[in-house]
Amino acid sequence: MLGTVAIVGIVVAVFVGFNIGGSSTGVAFGPAVGSRLVRKTTAGALFVAFGFLGAWTVGRNVIATMSSSIVPAAQFTPVASVAVLFFTGASLLISNLYGVSASTSMTAVGAIVGLGLASGTLNQALMFVIVSAWIVAPLLCFVIGVVVGRYVYPHLDRYVAFTKFDLHFVQLDRSGTIPRPYLNVNASPQDIVGSLLVIVIACYMAFSAGASNAANAVAPLVGEGGSLTVNQGVLLAVAAFGLGSFTIARRTLETVGDDITELPILASLIVSVVGASVITVLSYFGIPASLAVSTTSTIIGLGWGRASRAATLKQLATPTPERPDLEVTTGALVTSRVEEAPTGPTIGDIAREEEPAEKPEEVPDVPDVGAEGPADLDERSLFDPGAAKRIVTMWLLTPSLAIAASYPVFAFLL
Repeated sequence: MLGTVAIVGIVVAVFVGFNIGGSSTGVAFGPAVGSRLVRKTTAGALFVAFGFLGAWTVGRNVIATMSSSIVPAAQFTPVASVAVLFFTGASLLISNLYGVSASTSMTAVGAIVGLGLASGTLNQALMFVIVSAWIVAPLLCFVIGVVVGRYVYPHLDRYVAFTKFDLHFVQLDRSGTIPRPYLNVNASPQDIVGSLLVIVIACYMAFSAGASNAANAVAPLVGEGGSLTVNQGVLLAVAAFGLGSFTIARRTLETVGDDITELPILASLIVSVVGASVITVLSYFGIPASLAVSTTSTIIGLGWGRASRAATLKQLATPTPERPDLEVTTGALVTSRVEEAPTGPTIGDIAREEEPAEKPEEVPDVPDVGAEGPADLDERSLFDPGAAKRIVTMWLLTPSLAIAASYPVFAFLL
């Protein structure tokens, strides 16, 4: 029989999972819904299905780390579990108020660290590994983004197209007794391949989100003496994800999310693959890490790499008055084509139901690195330094605040 405190813990866990499901569904399936490849209800169902797959398989490793490895499982009394979940939920509120994708994983770990410091049971060796991963993973995503943006993205951008359909990609013929699905008559073979790619990557993103985020919602409730078994914890987390996916995610699927709204669909897919892959690998090794941090780092790298094509590596290393250091803000990907080749739709365009630009009959060649052109790129357009400082500050601040706030609570009150 569950006690009152345990029930409160489950309610708080559902609240955390509800918010995670609402925000993650929009990030994963925003391009697919905006392009009318899937409906919002279908997106929610796919997110729950693949999020469950990620949580049930790889996500168990992260749950094990957060429920019994950072501090012994015996430290998670019912009251302590509720406190950890409270600080995790508070981080979601703070990040929403400031409009920054703060890391729920990092904040949850911060609250657990406060518990470990207060009780003298913190596994310092493991925390060194986790913090090292928090430093290396964003840097790796940034470097991959730079390389892809500088050397690969411009070539993909010439030949990969995404179409926004007025009607949904899959239609139903209701003329017979049994409705029969068929593809939109306006879909070309290239559209079909591209559409399937968008959906597959969205499902992969959902898998990664489930693997990394299930622990954030239920880890304190799982383990020795915990209120839930691992299986029950996974099921509770995914149920909470689903509640968010089918409710508040409908709003986030429309606005798609501030971090990637103005990215072209191609760029968002690259960001999704890189960010999700890094987080899936870390989750496999049981390391809690932030999907938001990894994807945002990839966005920064991708845009900087795109804008840096205006100069060779030697010129970047030795800036001159004629070619100063690049100051990059968020449009270098959006303005990545030459004037004769207008850019494809961004995620924000399709979310706002704006029609994409028409593709030219002849696609011009990609300018060489260091070559100048009238509209090759906007050197002030992928990453706003002011916004970067705010984002990085929140990444550092939220787990630090979780430690600072949770330590006195665990040391003197619990």
